[in-house]
Amino acid sequence: MADEFQDAAAPRDLLGDPIDQNRESWGRPAFEKTKEKQEVVAVLKAAGWSNERIARYIGCDVKTLRKHFSLELSQATDAAEAEALLTIHRRMKEGNVSAARQVMSLAEKGRAAPPMPKDRPGDEAPEGEGAPAPDKLGKKERAAAAAKTPTGDWGELLH
Repeated sequence: MADEFQDAAAPRDLLGDPIDQNRESWGRPAFEKTKEKQEVVAVLKAAGWSNERIARYIGCDVKTLRKHFSLELSQATDAAEAEALLTIHRRMKEGNVSAARQVMSLAEKGRAAPPMPKDRPGDEAPEGEGAPAPDKLGKKERAAAAAKTPTGDWGELLH
């Protein structure tokens, strides 16, 4: 028998098999995160790909993608833009005129005034215009205005 040649001092389970026996692995192998995959995820997310499309490309599930690459997914666009800006800035320092022009146009864009928001609640109406027309008022505003104006004989008693 084969049991006669095995070391008797080795620990065994209830069936007599060695405990440290290399067992067959079950299921799919664990997902392996690599630097190359991190870079691919960051570039594809910065390019505007959806999480589902990126997961399909690298061969994993969307949940696995979010678990292993959450940092790359959340900061990919900012990191890519920052790296591009730093590269352009380095080339400008080296004397590249087109890079200098691009840095200047980006600086001008950064100094531009933000667009004015459209009518927000609480903003004053522009000069020459009074309160909004009654037909432009909402249901609650019309009810509040109607409640302020007395009707019938009660008006004299309330003043």
